[in-house]
Amino acid sequence: MTAVTLPVALPRTSRWPWFGAFAFLFLITSQALAIITSPADRDMGDLQKIMYVHVPSAWITMLSFFVVLVFSVRYLWQRRENDDLLAASAAGVGATFNGLTLVLGMLWGRPTWGVWWTWDARLTSTLVLFLIFVGYLSLRAFIDEPVRRAQWSAAVGILGAINVPIVYLSVRWWRTLHQVQSSPSTVDPLYVLFLRANAFAFLFVMIYFIRQRYEAARIERDAELAAQAVALGGR
Repeated sequence: MTAVTLPVALPRTSRWPWFGAFAFLFLITSQALAIITSPADRDMGDLQKIMYVHVPSAWITMLSFFVVLVFSVRYLWQRRENDDLLAASAAGVGATFNGLTLVLGMLWGRPTWGVWWTWDARLTSTLVLFLIFVGYLSLRAFIDEPVRRAQWSAAVGILGAINVPIVYLSVRWWRTLHQVQSSPSTVDPLYVLFLRANAFAFLFVMIYFIRQRYEAARIERDAELAAQAVALGGR
């Protein structure tokens, strides 16, 4: 029996272990200081403090899908596999933050609006965005051929990202229970500092998660190539 030399890839060790530790430490510190030091809201009381998770999560959801859009377009233009892997990594992270945004919105909406869910324009468009990218990830799971998987994923990623500005502008385009977009000029100065700090904390966590998922995707790709080499060598 002929021996087959396999192109086995050793697991890649993250080059950013310090960045991950920094990101989570920054997140924990920002959340703790925001919750402990910010005063209770006049109308919502301490319930308002869910803002420090819900709002940054929503921002990062949209930013993640912008990353999907950029790397999907780059893949269709240059046909580089790494662009496809980066888009898929960002989609997985974005879908996670999207789901977190929906859950936190429901937890905030129940005591504020009196219902867990309403077919409000902002909530509905956010749910549609979540379903699109769950479909994106499901599509990748069911297509084995790498080139076809990357092409179809890029098309879905681009179409899905088009929904992001709809989510953002929905509170202005339609009558809605959800408040319009806030800005530092419309938020009490007591809350602005830690809202910004937590936005950066979520950004750092997003970057770290995308990096980790990208490394895992490259290892999976190398494993697929090794399996193909075994199949070809065994003939």
